[in-house]
Amino acid sequence: MSSRRVLITTFGSLGDLHPYIALARALQQRGHRPVIATIDRYQSPVESAGIAFAAIRPAEAQLPSFEEVMPLLFNPLSGTEYLVRTLVMAFVRETHEDLSRLAAEADVLVTHPLAVTAPLIAEKTGIPWASTILAPLSLLSSFDPPIFAPAPWMRHVRKLGVTPYRLLFSLIEHASRSWEAPLGELCAELGLPPAHELALFKGQFSPRLNLALFSPLLATRQPDWPANTALCGFPRYDGAAPDTDTQRRLDAFLDAGEAPIVFALGSSAVMIAGDFWKHAIAATRALGRRAILITARENRDIDSDIAEFTYLPYSAVFPHAAAIVHQAGIGTLSQALAAGRPQLIVPVSFDQPDNAHRTARLCVSRTLPFKKVSAAALTRELGKLLAEPSHQMRANEIGAIVRKEDGAARAAELIVGLAG
Repeated sequence: MSSRRVLITTFGSLGDLHPYIALARALQQRGHRPVIATIDRYQSPVESAGIAFAAIRPAEAQLPSFEEVMPLLFNPLSGTEYLVRTLVMAFVRETHEDLSRLAAEADVLVTHPLAVTAPLIAEKTGIPWASTILAPLSLLSSFDPPIFAPAPWMRHVRKLGVTPYRLLFSLIEHASRSWEAPLGELCAELGLPPAHELALFKGQFSPRLNLALFSPLLATRQPDWPANTALCGFPRYDGAAPDTDTQRRLDAFLDAGEAPIVFALGSSAVMIAGDFWKHAIAATRALGRRAILITARENRDIDSDIAEFTYLPYSAVFPHAAAIVHQAGIGTLSQALAAGRPQLIVPVSFDQPDNAHRTARLCVSRTLPFKKVSAAALTRELGKLLAEPSHQMRANEIGAIVRKEDGAARAAELIVGLAG
């Protein structure tokens, strides 16, 4: 097959970027020409990975600051509405204009769930289109229902069958219909018929190929999944290797004593950490352990047994941990599972509570909701986690399975087939 130009769209945090860099690399290895189109702030990490980059609006300068956005975004009750109305739908015309221009030179379109104008482009141009999802929650299965951050108690309703969840999903769709008004107005301007399915629900799925970019350990195929869904496995990538000084400092700390507890909150929840790091330090000392904190702030050695790093690729540090404490963003979770270490998960919002629940079912983790984190709670939960050998044994088994997965390669092969 001749080389194809594959336009990949994404929007969000590093957890929404890294899987697509892994996918783009897999496409490159097969002789194709991927381009990642996303917000301008990610130009450097994309190009540093050897992938072509194209900026699409909104530009970073058009958006509120991270400090302003994150507390609103992680509000369990209103965060999703804020994301959709303020960060996505407010810019649909600009995004559509940029993607239309880029798609004119592409052979295949690959979309992130928040690329809400891309299905319009696929419909109008006929370009082959593959949609993607990063976590099981996005599938909204009544047969394998997710845990919702605002209503974790809903998991107890599953024993009543699929009907309560079908009703719940209908209510959610009805409540969020007004959020998508700007997209409906754009459809009218383009002469397209009104969408029958909401862009953030069934409308996000391509009728030809929907790529589920997570491990089958988290979810297996259900009767109500979209047609033509392919469960690929994790496409793991977590950035460039540490610089020489950082690697030297990390190696020296790891060599100086027993395996540390590693505390990390991804690239988004870390912005609302509050007293989390203070509690982590207190719990580490109470347990008589060593720790590494990945804090997105100033590097410092707190004492000889606790080291702080602004940033580390998780694949460089998680395998060396005695246990990993993290928020269960899907990118962080993929690396934690692959590392084969027991986990204490502190989910905040979005898909994180559901990811935590699915991980707990694998018997490799315990869960402590972020809002309940304290020094005493961390000490208690980590003590139980580290005292139970079965968690480590099971984590080793799961890690071996995840490391064999190559979600990027599987997805790339399917995209190439779609292009053909």
